[in-house]
Amino acid sequence: MHAFSSDDLKTLLWAMAACDADPEGPAWRDLVRVRDIAVRADPAVARRWPSPAAGRQPTGTEPWQELVGELDSLAARDAATRAALTEWLRRHPARPSAGPAPAPAAPAVHTNVISGDAVLHGPTVQARDIHGDIHFHSPSQTPRRPPVPRQLLPVTARFVDREADRRALDAFRAQWPTHAPQILVVSGLAGIGKTAFATHWLQQRAAGFPDGQLYADLGGRATAEPGADSGDSGETAGAGPVSPATVLEAFLVALGASAVPAGIAQRSALWRSMTSGLRLAVLLDSAFTAAQVRPLLLGTPTGLTVVTSRTNLTGLRVDGASVHRLEGLPADSAVELLAAGGGARVEREPAAAREVVRLCGRLPLALALASAQLALRPHHSLSALATGLSRGRGVVDSLHADGEAVLRTALDMSYAALPAESRVLYRRTGLLPADRHDLSLLTALAGGAEGPGDTGQSAEFAVHALVEANLLEETGPRTYRFHDLVQPHARRLGEERETPHGRASTLRRFVDWCMSTAASAEHILTPGHRLPGHDLPAEAVAPAPLDSAEEALGWLDTHRNGLMGAVRHAARAGWHHSCWRLTDFMWPLFLRLRPSEMWVEAHRLGLEAARRSGSTQGEGRMLTSGAIGLRNAGRYPEAADWYRRALEMATADQDVRQQAQAVSGLGHVDLLSHRLDEARAHFEHALRLRESIGYRRGAALSRRRLGETALAAGDLVTATAQLRRAGTELEALDETYEAARVLALLGHVLERDGERADGVRRMREALARFRAGDARSEEWEARCLEWLGQAAESRGDLVEAVRHYEAARDLFRRLSAEDAARLDGRLRQW
Repeated sequence: MHAFSSDDLKTLLWAMAACDADPEGPAWRDLVRVRDIAVRADPAVARRWPSPAAGRQPTGTEPWQELVGELDSLAARDAATRAALTEWLRRHPARPSAGPAPAPAAPAVHTNVISGDAVLHGPTVQARDIHGDIHFHSPSQTPRRPPVPRQLLPVTARFVDREADRRALDAFRAQWPTHAPQILVVSGLAGIGKTAFATHWLQQRAAGFPDGQLYADLGGRATAEPGADSGDSGETAGAGPVSPATVLEAFLVALGASAVPAGIAQRSALWRSMTSGLRLAVLLDSAFTAAQVRPLLLGTPTGLTVVTSRTNLTGLRVDGASVHRLEGLPADSAVELLAAGGGARVEREPAAAREVVRLCGRLPLALALASAQLALRPHHSLSALATGLSRGRGVVDSLHADGEAVLRTALDMSYAALPAESRVLYRRTGLLPADRHDLSLLTALAGGAEGPGDTGQSAEFAVHALVEANLLEETGPRTYRFHDLVQPHARRLGEERETPHGRASTLRRFVDWCMSTAASAEHILTPGHRLPGHDLPAEAVAPAPLDSAEEALGWLDTHRNGLMGAVRHAARAGWHHSCWRLTDFMWPLFLRLRPSEMWVEAHRLGLEAARRSGSTQGEGRMLTSGAIGLRNAGRYPEAADWYRRALEMATADQDVRQQAQAVSGLGHVDLLSHRLDEARAHFEHALRLRESIGYRRGAALSRRRLGETALAAGDLVTATAQLRRAGTELEALDETYEAARVLALLGHVLERDGERADGVRRMREALARFRAGDARSEEWEARCLEWLGQAAESRGDLVEAVRHYEAARDLFRRLSAEDAARLDGRLRQW
């Protein structure tokens, strides 16, 4: 079986023998690449390959005859070898001869044998009469090669930063195995700047690719992208995905192929053959799928393929690809990009500039469009722009280029490419008043709005597609969030395309999920807090799995904004029972994390909801728990008023436990107001009430308050006695958090009373508990650090004292501006 005709074989034989005369020439170098391709198909070919003629006389066609025959046979069964030989012969043709190839002394001299011993050197004309001039033209042995392709898009002058991303890609290349083709995927949200970044990075490394840089837009955009200085320069709708066959044809022509095979498999084989050994960079822009990219991959380790895509193209990892996800610009770089159009206004209004950056989600495309608006309106202030972007349709619909809301269009394209299950989940999740989403919540939402929840496997598939498309970001184990600009787009689609009943059902599931998981966290963290008879029904939405106290508190911290959103929605929707119950379930969040404003707002809404639902028990709980939030916010008169109202209700209902809670709260307000006698009286009254009903935990907490009151009065002996007894009782009840608080207080009292070593030891033990585990609390961690600072200062160790004070101040800055200011004042003394 033969791949070539007899004439083609003669031409191939003569051409190979001819290139043997110049082993440093391009023909021999290209022939070495053909050899490498053939050896991959049949290693035996390597043994028949003649050595180049460097340092010896060429030997004519004889050494090549057997090799040509074997190559012909191999090409008949291996398309890559056949394509490589055909292309090599096209580039380096030579005329065949009936006899063996001559061996000239110098390749540049033409030698013509006429007859016998007669030899003519140089061009010769035989003619009888000649009129006029004679001109000799020596045709080139090789056709003119096309120019080295340099097809990358121009680099924008407004490209900023991305230093960390450049280093990441450089690190990928540095760690790449030397034998493997290099494939890098740059993924990210529409408008994040993938194209601009990849182009800029490759242009900076052009010297490393002397054989060229090829570019193809796989997204098929019909027009140039607006906002090109932003990165994904608009990514507007075009003709749809470009087929790999079309791209291969363009690439092969750019590299000089005179004929392109019809089939994609043949084109891909020729593509790998022609690029074998080339130091070539290929940028495949806006890819849709791994299948679209795979036929375009280089087969040589000397080249580099960079792919940009809104999806992560996880399938390319099978081909050895590394994926780098672009995030928004750093805040300072985002301001710099905004200043390109805003000029001096950015410096004059730094706060407004950063607000615009926040509203734009640090997305280069959004920032470039905002910058362009500023450039077009030189008298428009940054504050006015920020106000406009924060109202009405928001950034996604407000920023236009050539009359088009390019961000919305880009997100519409990403949404349209999703599977049906993911589109439904995207819309429903967009309706939620939350900034974090658990897989268990998404599973509850993935089911039909008219019926039960979907299976976990189906939900995971829908979530995976959203993550793959960079519309949903994974922030932790089984935890996700929308980008700030994706959220309003998803919400708009949910409002437009979900039915009123479907929207209500989605939000009902969300509130129920918040209630069930918050109740689970409450049971783990504060098991004695639950109101009797207020357990959730058995058919409640399944909660997120929480396996420990630390995990429960972490869940509350992560989802605090979503929980508050659920409380607000329940109040608006008239779900009164759910509103106050959810607020009550959130007690460990308020107790441990101390979000004062959220605490007060939730209990104001919960109090009104309890009244509307007719639950006096709920109203009393909202009053006492809410009063603690008011107290912690420094609103002592209002807190005392809530406690008194709670006491009146509890007395009327003969609810001794609630009476004790209200009385204890009044005592705490007195303690903070330095009315120590009134505080002591209230705490002793609460202790008697709690002991009368056998409420051991409450009695221990009353003793803790009496210990704090004695400490404030300077009665360290009484304080020590009360705290020791309270600690023993709380430890016996496994109240780890409350026991840790008493341990810290006792250590502080002992240190002040002269038992420094024992006191410091107890405070350090309490500090370790507050930093991790069941008793984690930033507020009490800060208190312990401040007391340890005081202990170090009292023994003259100012270095350690400053270290503790600074650590406490840094924690208080997130919790209490007043406490942080107090510690700042103390540190300034040194």
